[in-house]
Amino acid sequence: MPAKNIEILLIEDSAVDARLTERLFGRLNIPHRLHLVRDGEEAIKFLEKTALVPEKYWPDLILLDLNLPRRSGYEVLEAIKKHPSLKIIPVIVMTTSDQEEDIRRCYELQANAYITKPDSLHSLLETLLAIEAFWLRSVKLPSPKF
Repeated sequence: MPAKNIEILLIEDSAVDARLTERLFGRLNIPHRLHLVRDGEEAIKFLEKTALVPEKYWPDLILLDLNLPRRSGYEVLEAIKKHPSLKIIPVIVMTTSDQEEDIRRCYELQANAYITKPDSLHSLLETLLAIEAFWLRSVKLPSPKF
């Protein structure tokens, strides 16, 4: 188990999807804190503040929906990966689209993974368990430079 809470930033406009994700993350066997932002503009502002004061809140992992109001998930992903400090944060795109053009564009913008949102509660739990096993237990995540 990690010595500290894993910080997860969920960028999701759907209240239902956000609530389900929060509840299911609560079932995981890893200490974590989930922070939710609901639109692309809010996400970019939040991350810009994070870069200025990383000791206050630094996400170890970002879960990003593509279909966001105000700024698209593509714009958020591009802003993260172009930012000199934020670009090291792993970003997993979780969206309803399984279109090849969306998948390709996200990887071109340097997404670390692309997952089509599961259509059942059980499948979503399995997906989050897989994220936990790989991203939160197996890999070494970068820390910000303070």
